[in-house]
Amino acid sequence: MRARVIVVAGPSGSGKSRLCRRLHERRGWPVVNLDDFYKDGDDPTLPRVHLAGGGTIVDWDDPASWHQDAAVDALEELCRSGNAEIPIYELSRDGRIGSRRVSLTGAPYVLAEGVFADRVVPSCRSRELLADAVCVANPRLLTFWRRLVRDLRESRKPPWVLVRRGFLLLRAEPRVVARAEAVGCVTLTGNQAYERLAPLGG
Repeated sequence: MRARVIVVAGPSGSGKSRLCRRLHERRGWPVVNLDDFYKDGDDPTLPRVHLAGGGTIVDWDDPASWHQDAAVDALEELCRSGNAEIPIYELSRDGRIGSRRVSLTGAPYVLAEGVFADRVVPSCRSRELLADAVCVANPRLLTFWRRLVRDLRESRKPPWVLVRRGFLLLRAEPRVVARAEAVGCVTLTGNQAYERLAPLGG
């Protein structure tokens, strides 16, 4: 085993990506965005949800919208061989637009972050890949606002979808945090998580 996985879980918009960028810049640890393992938008197995006052859309917050086994396999390949091919997913296009090769380049840890990151914790633990697991969480209204600003800026979906989905995520956030804690993630703010992880050896 050349490296082990640090899982960064938490609600959408909580600051997972920012934390991983800070750790990458300081320690050089590669980052795998698990959201890149979403299914393509034309996949018939995608779950759907009806938004009040709107139409029916793909439920991107349902784990059935995501290739969990492929994500774990890619993490294991990266940790064992030092390299892995990771898909590139474009949310605004509902599909993969390519792939990228991720290499350890001697790093002892891999950062794995995403909406469903907590889902890979049991598998990483059973495969002896897991080094640590945190859940980034902030006051719910702060996360709601940051998420909405980000999603509008990146034009991820039509504004009416982002606003309605945002309120659904606001209500669901306590369940997301509880789910992460149930598999062993330690809930921290972004700064607290950085202070916990940045000093790790190697």
